[in-house]
Amino acid sequence: QVQLVESGGGWVQPGGSLRLSCEASGSTLSMYAVNWYRQDPGKQRELVASISRFGSTSIAASVQGRCTISRDNAKNTAYLQMNSLKPEYTAVYSCNAWRLDGSNSRIDYWGQGTQVTVSS
Repeated sequence: QVQLVESGGGWVQPGGSLRLSCEASGSTLSMYAVNWYRQDPGKQRELVASISRFGSTSIAASVQGRCTISRDNAKNTAYLQMNSLKPEYTAVYSCNAWRLDGSNSRIDYWGQGTQVTVSS
């Protein structure tokens, strides 16, 4: 079992920055790929960024150039750095850790999410 706890959300003015953290416990995060998702009420959940076990990253076109994803396996933590934030980035941001088991079935773990509000 993996427990994921996000932190770093909050209120920020447009143009500001936030760094979200996703800390894992119960298992070694290095065994998992990690995704960051966001969801605003009434909207579909959106994949924002992904990082593989080996550090390969992918960023959604909607946040390209404003967000980076990284991981520090020694700290069992993944990060989402968000810069030049826009009001439409307001959402609950959640991290997801996943891997394939011995039978190639996907195992997913989710954090509880952290609220990001971008407003003047």
